[in-house]
Amino acid sequence: MKKCNSLEEVRNAIDELDTKLVDLISERSHLIRQAAAFKQSVEEVKAEDRIDFILQRVRHHAIKKGVSPNMISDLFVIMIDEMVETEIAEFRNDGKF
Repeated sequence: MKKCNSLEEVRNAIDELDTKLVDLISERSHLIRQAAAFKQSVEEVKAEDRIDFILQRVRHHAIKKGVSPNMISDLFVIMIDEMVETEIAEFRNDGKF
């Protein structure tokens, strides 16, 4: 972890991380769109078991990293909900629905 020597340096480091986070979320979103091509129904798109698995995995990782698992879970729920809607739209646009 980077040791900063000023508030400005901390803020610059946070800004860099925020950009990387958006890049990673964008990459995840593009993969979600691809996943729709491999699914046969909206129920399969929703994949409740997969969502539960992801939430448990990220909560466990958050605990290992010393980050609030509730915060991480909340962030992922928002992200997953939005991406499921995107995937459903992609699924429908592909004429499978």
